[in-house]
Amino acid sequence: MKKLYPIFAAFILLTSCVSKKNQAIKQNILTLRDSYCKAPFKYNYENKLPSYNSDSIISANQQLKGIFSDQSILILNALDNLDEVNEIVKLKKDSSLSSQVKVLQLKMKINSKITIALTELDAVAAEFDCEGERVAQIGNYVDNLNDSRNNKLILYSIAAGAVASIAGGIVKDEGWSSAIDISGGALGAGFGLATLNPKGKKVEFIHQRNLLRDIWNEKLESPNFPPFIWYMYTEKRFSNKEEHSVISSMKQRWLHYQFDDDKNAADHSVIFKDGGLYRADDLHNRAAMLNQMQSATRTINQTINYLLLDLDKLIL
Repeated sequence: MKKLYPIFAAFILLTSCVSKKNQAIKQNILTLRDSYCKAPFKYNYENKLPSYNSDSIISANQQLKGIFSDQSILILNALDNLDEVNEIVKLKKDSSLSSQVKVLQLKMKINSKITIALTELDAVAAEFDCEGERVAQIGNYVDNLNDSRNNKLILYSIAAGAVASIAGGIVKDEGWSSAIDISGGALGAGFGLATLNPKGKKVEFIHQRNLLRDIWNEKLESPNFPPFIWYMYTEKRFSNKEEHSVISSMKQRWLHYQFDDDKNAADHSVIFKDGGLYRADDLHNRAAMLNQMQSATRTINQTINYLLLDLDKLIL
């Protein structure tokens, strides 16, 4: 039996050892647990959304149709710049120096509003990007924890089988030898089955400022988004087919790809709460959803770019 002592000692050492790498991972999880992406200063935007009566707005500004697209007219209305544009159209009929100066002054006023809108877009996209990176990092840490756990269980399974095999060969009593083989096989099988846990470890992850909650609910219930950005998300005229808004289409894709068309599971998901216990799959889903919203937000820049091109044509 003395020959078994080194094997048993190695097995005990293997099962009791806590790697420094895992300790570092756990410390990093604590660092990433609470959000560092939100702005240090909270700006209280006016809780006032532009009109969604797009057909009436476009119909009331037919004189601009030859100059601006429907989307550009709606953006000008959302930025409260339609009066300035209509004034420029009138002033362009007068070639005097005073009219030209007035046109430039009005254009500066319009550009100021557009600049603020572009800055808001950049700020929202940057926060989506930061949150996506934060979630991806902690998701990778949980993946590492799960991989480390599985590797340990595989080693334990191999060690249990080796110990049982050696012990079975040393012990001469046939009854004891069979018992050792059976016990070792059962222990090894137990470690092997433990690696098949599909859900893995959980980690606490906090996001009281939840950018995805308003998107999922399709209601601006928080100060997370400036009114202009929310208008661009929710006005159907700014989507590709103009049948569903940007976030309505996004929500349909999430329901299908992230939640397998299970509306009840999605509504109760930790992803849309203030935070909680996350598994690796939930973290990866959240990261993907944040990245999709970042892309959707940056796409709005194209629409505003078309407005700027139309505005330049009017001024020249």
